[in-house]
Amino acid sequence: MHELEELINVSDPAWPELLELFAASAAPVEVLPGDAAEGRRGLLQMQLTARSALGGLVLNSGGLVVDHGWVRVFGGGSAGRGMPSLAQVNQFPVAFDPAWHPATGLVVGHDVVGGVFALNGHDPAAVGRPGVPGQMIYFAPDTLAWEAMEMGHSGWLTWLLSGRLETFYDGLRWPTWREEAEALALGQGITVYPFLWSKEARADLGATRRRPVPMREVLGAASDFVRQMGPADPGFLGDV
Repeated sequence: MHELEELINVSDPAWPELLELFAASAAPVEVLPGDAAEGRRGLLQMQLTARSALGGLVLNSGGLVVDHGWVRVFGGGSAGRGMPSLAQVNQFPVAFDPAWHPATGLVVGHDVVGGVFALNGHDPAAVGRPGVPGQMIYFAPDTLAWEAMEMGHSGWLTWLLSGRLETFYDGLRWPTWREEAEALALGQGITVYPFLWSKEARADLGATRRRPVPMREVLGAASDFVRQMGPADPGFLGDV
């Protein structure tokens, strides 16, 4: 176990480089003010140093709001803005517990239609997830399945801000998505009916009915449908 001060006081912290990445972002990005105590709690439980991108983000920010609010990246939490911390989303113990580890991996981001970005745990195959330990995967709300992204967390942050989201979300965004995403509170998502995985939505996404609801409801609907109809239980999608 490393003490908190060891994790924080490193000679080459990631935060200055992250700030440069945010400043050069091809997508709009808002860096939220963080809760210092909550950020430190997350850092200690993960046993990550501020040298890592994930550790730097959790320690120095409340999280990120990316691309007009379409993607939320979890950091130290920002209670004033309604953004939960990485520790809260992943149900970290209140006090440091060296025996506790995320059962299936670490949820690090959500998008407003129920997509989930996560870091694989030590044995993804055991819980039916693709990819390798320590790499990013994505739960796609239009296929209701996990997809390997073949990159780590720092590479994912770079990719997220590179301007490639338009291609990644092709078929999942309708003409007024920017206005609808920007109007949301950070605890809300968008429910789409007919559902994104339906033939009707794929044929004409712009004709679907959409409304803002608590993010928990968006994730819960997808999870319930998969458990009832298959193909496989998606597992933990984050506590929001």
